[in-house]
Amino acid sequence: MTYDLVIRSRRTVLPDGERPAAVAVRDGRIAAVASYDAALDADDAVELGDVALLPGLVDSHVHVNEPGRTEWEGFATATAAALAGGVTTIVDMPLNSLPPTVTVDALETKRAAAEGLCSVDVGFWGGAIPGNAGDLRDLHEAGVFGVKCFVSPSGVEEFPALDEAGMRAAMREIAAFGGLLIVHAEDPECLSEPAGPGYAEFLASRPPEAEGAAIAGVAGLSRETGCRVHIVHLSNARSLRMLRRWRSEGVRISAETCPHYLTLSAEEVPAGATEFKCCPPIRAAANQDGLWRGLARGVIGCVVSDHSPCVPELKEGGFDSAWGGISSLQLGLPVVWSAARRRGYGLADVVRWMAAGPAELVGLAAKGRIAAGRDADLVAFDPDRRFVVDPGMLRQRHPVTPYAGRELTGVVETVWLRGATDRPGRLLRREP
Repeated sequence: MTYDLVIRSRRTVLPDGERPAAVAVRDGRIAAVASYDAALDADDAVELGDVALLPGLVDSHVHVNEPGRTEWEGFATATAAALAGGVTTIVDMPLNSLPPTVTVDALETKRAAAEGLCSVDVGFWGGAIPGNAGDLRDLHEAGVFGVKCFVSPSGVEEFPALDEAGMRAAMREIAAFGGLLIVHAEDPECLSEPAGPGYAEFLASRPPEAEGAAIAGVAGLSRETGCRVHIVHLSNARSLRMLRRWRSEGVRISAETCPHYLTLSAEEVPAGATEFKCCPPIRAAANQDGLWRGLARGVIGCVVSDHSPCVPELKEGGFDSAWGGISSLQLGLPVVWSAARRRGYGLADVVRWMAAGPAELVGLAAKGRIAAGRDADLVAFDPDRRFVVDPGMLRQRHPVTPYAGRELTGVVETVWLRGATDRPGRLLRREP
């Protein structure tokens, strides 16, 4: 039997851990995983040696912003950045584009805008806003991977937040068809306008209690309606105990965090450096330890980018007025790996958090693992090579990053999308 491609690595990260292996590919799928020295015939063979072989990462939290705000980011640039960072699948958020993805017509407009521009596979979230509960089943049936809502202002007027009654209505509808609701959880009653332009004032305006109160409300409604819910970009480690308790009581609630919450701290934010601004905010260094424990214990199931770019002019001014969003789609893997290895975690842990976990969240059975039958989305990753972040190397539309000048460990060398290094991305629909 002859395969299209065989890749061998002494550090292949498989579902049961890291070991030497040969991965055989046919017709874009992984056909076999064999021993490192197995005799396998192939049209093309790649020997990686001690360069690791990972499954392609899955980033389920990406704001592409096209159409409507393509000058912020677009499918061509966002997916080029993803590919360069070892991310072979992204799921696009429903807001910041015009129109927002809150109806099937808007979804089709977005799919049309993405067609032919994507370097990686791309799926889509739908959105829940006041008054569109009747559209949610249609969005689900049209192939979105779930529905996103806010409980506090989103930052764009065309995507307003849900109040308690609106969220209850959305959850009842989503529970009826077995869908997933993902929630930006900050209680507006706990938020305030920053008292000044500095980071300390911004941080004080969005306290940890805002997340805790909102998550408690979401969990209560999930228990009432039976709706499966997921908390996006968790920054507050104090909420993890509550999440564990609710799960033990049968509430269907999960959570993710982001590279910036795991690696950046409030203490290190330079004066006026609004490239560090995001919502919820980057918190104190001590908070990071709790997030890492949450990952290790499985309370947090995913690490995703929340790639949220804008034009550079919107990052001007102070922390009280600048756009809140961090762009890290290309850098997420080395950022997380650099910190994880210092804390004693291995590549298998990072793959679980950044590939298998997000794929499981959205139901992408063909993604996130190196196993027979899965898509041959594969990444050659040198886990020991170091580099310094130069914003000019970034493929995103605008080279604005809080990681500029930071030394990181881990370099993506080659990416195969469904077994090829030059294959275009596909537009994905939720699998029935």
